[in-house]
Amino acid sequence: MEKLTVVKIGGKVIDSPNQLAHILADFSSIEGHKVLVHGGGSLASSFMKKMGIAPKMVDGRRITDEASLDVVIMIYAGLINKQIVAALQANQCNAIGLSGADGNSIKAKKREGATVDFGFVGDIEEVNVNLLTNLVRKGFSPVFSAITHDNTGQLLNTNADTIAAEVAKAMSTSFDVSLIMTFEQKGVLSDPSDPESLIETISYEAFKGYQQREIITDGMIPKLDNGFDALKAGVKKVIITSYNNLADLSQKHTELYLS
Repeated sequence: MEKLTVVKIGGKVIDSPNQLAHILADFSSIEGHKVLVHGGGSLASSFMKKMGIAPKMVDGRRITDEASLDVVIMIYAGLINKQIVAALQANQCNAIGLSGADGNSIKAKKREGATVDFGFVGDIEEVNVNLLTNLVRKGFSPVFSAITHDNTGQLLNTNADTIAAEVAKAMSTSFDVSLIMTFEQKGVLSDPSDPESLIETISYEAFKGYQQREIITDGMIPKLDNGFDALKAGVKKVIITSYNNLADLSQKHTELYLS
C-alpha cells in the first residue's frame, strides 16, 4: 500500500519566520505522498486588535463570532496559507493551498450543544477522500488551513489537530498513513516544566491513567484524543514530536499505541 504522511504544525512556529522556514524545508524532504495542516498562531489575534476587535478565548480556545470569523478566514486561509504554499514551492514541493470549502474537501457542521457557545466553530462530518487521493497521486501536497465549510455557504473555524486527524483517518482506507503532530516540545512530558521528562510511548490505557493522575492535562488531552481516534480508525502510526525532529524521527519523540 502507498504511504502517506500527514503533518500538523501550529502555535509558535507559525509566529517565527525562521522556525517556519526550517520546518517547511523538512516537510518538503519527506518522501512520498504528504499533506500539511496548519493552525494560525497569534497572527489572527494581532490583526483583530489592530481592527478594534477584542479576541475572546475560553480555556485557550477561540470564541469565533461573526467579526472574528472574517479575520480568521483572511489570516488562516489567506495570508498564512499562501505564505506556506509559496515557501514549499521554493523547496520544490508542489503544494496546493486549501480550505475545507475548496473542492468540497472538508465538510463540517456548526458545533451545537456545548456548554460554551464557541460561535462559528465547525465539527468535521466528511473528508473528500477522492479529491485528496487524486491530488496526491498527481504529485500535489495539499496544505490545509483550519477553515472548513457546512455546504450551505458558511465557513467555519475548525481545530487544526482535528483536521489533521480526520484527514489521516479518511485517507487510511487507501494509504498506509502516518500522522505527525508537531509542537514546541520533544513530545508528551510527564512534567511540563521539565523538557527532559519525555514519555516516549503511550498506550491508550496509560493515557487514561495519566489523565486520572493529572499528569496529562489541558490542551494535550484533545491532541492525544485525536491521535488515539486516528489509530482506532486505521492510521498506522501517530507521533507527537518537536518541530525540529520532523526530518529525523530517529530522535526522541512520543509514539501512541492502542495496547
